[in-house]
Amino acid sequence: MKKLIFTLVAFALCFSVKVSAQEQKTPDWKRWHYLSEEEMNTPVRAENFVETDPPTGTPRFVAEFEPMQGVMIRYPLGIPTSLVAQLADNCHVYCIVSSSYQSSAQSSFQSAGVNMNNVTFVNAASDSYWVRDYGPWYIFEDRNPAIVDNIYNRPRPNDDNMSGVFANFWQIPMYGMNLEHTGGNMMEDGRGHGVSDNLVFQENGYNETNVRTKMRDYLGIDPYHVTIDPQGDYIAHVDCWGKYLAPDKILIAQLPSTNSHYADYEQVAEYFANTNCCWGYPYRVYRVQEPGGYTIAPYTNSLILNKSVYVPMGDNATYNEQALQVYQEAMPGYEIVGVTNNDYYISWENTDALHCRTRGVMDFGMLFVDHRDVYHGEEEWQAEYPVTSKFIAYSGMDLKQDSLLVYYSIDGGAYQVAHMTATGEPDEYVGYITGYQGGSEIDYYVFGADESGHRYTQPVFAELEPHHFTVGPHSPSGELVITPTTLWFEQMGESKEFDIINETTNDIVINSIESNDSYLVITPSVFPETLPAGGTMHVVVDFLVPPTKDYIERTITISTSVGIRTVTAMLNSNLEDWGLWIPGAPSVELTANQPQATPYVVNGNYGSQTPITIINVFESLTVNNPDGYLEIEYPELPYTLEAGQNFEFTVRVKPNLSRGIYEFVHTAVCIATEDGGIALDVFIEEALLGIDEISAETKVYPNPMNNVLYIEGNDIKDVTIFNAVGQQVMFVENANEINVADLNEGLYFVRINDKKGNSVVKKIVKK
Repeated sequence: MKKLIFTLVAFALCFSVKVSAQEQKTPDWKRWHYLSEEEMNTPVRAENFVETDPPTGTPRFVAEFEPMQGVMIRYPLGIPTSLVAQLADNCHVYCIVSSSYQSSAQSSFQSAGVNMNNVTFVNAASDSYWVRDYGPWYIFEDRNPAIVDNIYNRPRPNDDNMSGVFANFWQIPMYGMNLEHTGGNMMEDGRGHGVSDNLVFQENGYNETNVRTKMRDYLGIDPYHVTIDPQGDYIAHVDCWGKYLAPDKILIAQLPSTNSHYADYEQVAEYFANTNCCWGYPYRVYRVQEPGGYTIAPYTNSLILNKSVYVPMGDNATYNEQALQVYQEAMPGYEIVGVTNNDYYISWENTDALHCRTRGVMDFGMLFVDHRDVYHGEEEWQAEYPVTSKFIAYSGMDLKQDSLLVYYSIDGGAYQVAHMTATGEPDEYVGYITGYQGGSEIDYYVFGADESGHRYTQPVFAELEPHHFTVGPHSPSGELVITPTTLWFEQMGESKEFDIINETTNDIVINSIESNDSYLVITPSVFPETLPAGGTMHVVVDFLVPPTKDYIERTITISTSVGIRTVTAMLNSNLEDWGLWIPGAPSVELTANQPQATPYVVNGNYGSQTPITIINVFESLTVNNPDGYLEIEYPELPYTLEAGQNFEFTVRVKPNLSRGIYEFVHTAVCIATEDGGIALDVFIEEALLGIDEISAETKVYPNPMNNVLYIEGNDIKDVTIFNAVGQQVMFVENANEINVADLNEGLYFVRINDKKGNSVVKKIVKK
């Protein structure tokens, strides 16, 4: 082969290196990765390898498709310099280079336009550029990064020492796993499943039990799928014919049926198509066509790096294009990059391409989302489907409790969001999919974020390719069904939801929904409301104030025409001081139907129990009216609030205000204390200030709006949209469809004028 002489003869001295057995071995030349003549005559020994006990914590071998902080390469390069520039734009590049070559490497990179701010040179002697084979195996031991070293099956002592170089570079532990192995013959899904071909047994004395035990103890790999080598070539590495693309996806090459190895490839593909992935269903096997023979087509030897896939291109343009299409189909949302390499000395080979010459460095601070009990196929009917997932913040930062979510879509509809709460098991949270019918098709994915800024989804493709299942057949129970029947609140400000489902054949009247805790605010709040047969009422419960114990049980009572139903709310929070604060949204609205309101503020010093004294209450902000708009009634001042006590006051619009001259009114009430104060926003509907309304037939929808707002009515002249503080943000004429995609999320007021001079104001929320 043309690379035989190129393999750094300068390093090919007579030396001792590590390998598994105590005695010397006779090398099997067909297995060596492009040995020089000197290397072929160098025995392999175990002098430098240090075996250690396995990790005491739980190991997790991170998958290639998980978040990576960087990628390892070696100089002199085995990849095009132009690719180094692309990698440095994706993440950090850690370049192994001897001190004598560093200036050459730096000059070469700068000439190629590499972002040198994203390059770190790691000075170390090396023997080859096959960093995939000899580079460190990165794991997490519980929440801490570590390296597992094995016995490199090549007589290259500098390469063989590279795990120790990087353990020292990162200052992290290194464990010595006494197995002869290489990175090219190992792929893992990040959830305990791994794949190699049977070279691993051959190289370790055919002691299968020993191999499997060590893979489990040092790397957490169990099950370990060991297959035949379908390629039947000298290298016997899995990355020459297969690749994990996701925990449930495997890419396997496919040869023409006339090729002598065709049946071997099909045997491996069939094995995975009938073997369950970590999520409980058979692997989804993707096939990439290769012509076989001497035509270069190293498509499985690609590099996945964050949201990009770098695919080595071969000799045949048609096969190249088909390979890129397969990757794009299998990995929606990823950037698929074809990488050519025309350098004669380091060009791609079918058994040696891009994957062999690079190695990802896991993100030591990644967020890991691990939802194992994935729903798939047809699932037996349940009134609700709990989605349970672990969230591991390796950064050490707290999880963002309001950003642990289940997104789900029912029968192709818009995605809904279920907040997840702690189950009591370490790092485990649960959210509920509800509101479906028997036979419904459900798409869903799990999302998490932590305070370090890390975010992740499962599946990683999110809504582009979510988990999917079908709800099993269901005959209505003939009852009024409440789901879920327990809400778990972990902190102040959380919202939880439950559904009331009418599975009877008659309409049911919901008379009221009330809680025995005033700090649980329930929406909807206006009753009675008729729930038709087969209908669902979605109820939102907001937890406004932290309780005084770790867990307090509260009851939500639902009074209906068919009896009483209850929902239990479990409240949990640490005691903290919140000072003077306003429960819920810090605002009230005065409308024609409700011209006055009685809001309240709370002394939230639950930890210190410090009293707060209110010394004044006044209107603090007016628009177009310096005399103010409000009459305010409140208890005699000064007024001292003990911790947990409320201070109520009443606000109403002043009588005899000038009519018909205000477009929009926003004012505020300030509650002043000895140490500061707090403001309550007050919004006054135009109807209270004398603007006539258009016919009730005028409709504005949807609410909440997303990208388009529709106006339905006769003789519409113009539409004005105001934000929550009364600023005009949009004005259109003669329009029934308004593009609101550029508006921020929040509350808006929409004023519609008709050609007769009448107006109506509608309140709309943008999500």
